[in-house]
Parts: sequence; structure tokens; C-alpha cells
Amino acid sequence: MRSSRPRHRLALAVACLLGAALHVPAWAHGDVTPQAVDTSSLPKLGDEWRGENPFRKNEAAVKVGTSAYNQNCARCHGLEAISGGIAPDLRKLDGECATLKDDKKKSACVKEIDEFFVTTVRRGRTRNGAVYMPPFEGMMNQEAMWSIKAYLETRREKPL
Repeated sequence: MRSSRPRHRLALAVACLLGAALHVPAWAHGDVTPQAVDTSSLPKLGDEWRGENPFRKNEAAVKVGTSAYNQNCARCHGLEAISGGIAPDLRKLDGECATLKDDKKKSACVKEIDEFFVTTVRRGRTRNGAVYMPPFEGMMNQEAMWSIKAYLETRREKPL
């Protein structure tokens, strides 16, 4: 009888490890509960969504955005926006804009990335029914979303 106990313990340990391994993908995406962001220190932007980041280079917004990013984004996109591979590396978000020589093209590129960013954060990302990023509209106002973008602009891999 004693000889079956070590096997039973081993089987139990293997079952626990397998169970944990099978649940890791669920931890990666889709189970993040969006956290509210205090934007009371920032100017109100109104109800109409902006197409460009109104908080670019705004130090107060960068401070709010740093906290908001850490609360809502770092789990998947990595601490200090350095991705560990689960989700896109947001330091590279507008990297292709930095290589453009023409100022008008560079400005248009940055505006396009701003629109892509805010649309993605608002609506989230779902593929084949799997939630890769939850929608944050309704939990975060545009001041919070744009402050996160202002923070990410300080983390760019290639400066503009």
C-alpha cells in the first residue's frame, strides 16, 4: 500500500501542472479587467473622439498615461512597453513614421497611427471569436486613452 502513495502524489502533481499549463493561454489575453483612470488633472476633450493625440508631449498626460498603461496594458504589452512576446511591442507602433523624410508624409503617418491606436483601444481586438484585447471604451475616457498614447510616445524605439 505504501508504494502506491508516491505514484498517487506524482500523478496528482502532474495533473496540477497540466491544469496550470492549460490555463496559461487564458491568462495571456481576454481576461484583463479594465481599470478606471483618474484623468481629473487633464483638460476635458469633450464627447467627440479626436483623430490625433491632443496630449502629445504634455507632461501631465504622460504621468497619467504611465500609470494608466501600467494598470491596463503592461500585463500583455510588457513593463515600460517592452513586450515579452504576448502582444505587440508598442514602442514600435509608429516606427515606420520615423523613417519618413517628408514632413507632410510623416505627419500623415503619425495621424494614421493615432487613429489606429485609439480605435484599437476603444474596440479591442478579436480574432476567430478569441479576445486578444478587451475593448476599453466605456471604462476609459478618451483623455485616458490619449494619455497612454502620450506615454507610449516617450517610449518610442525610433524618435520622430
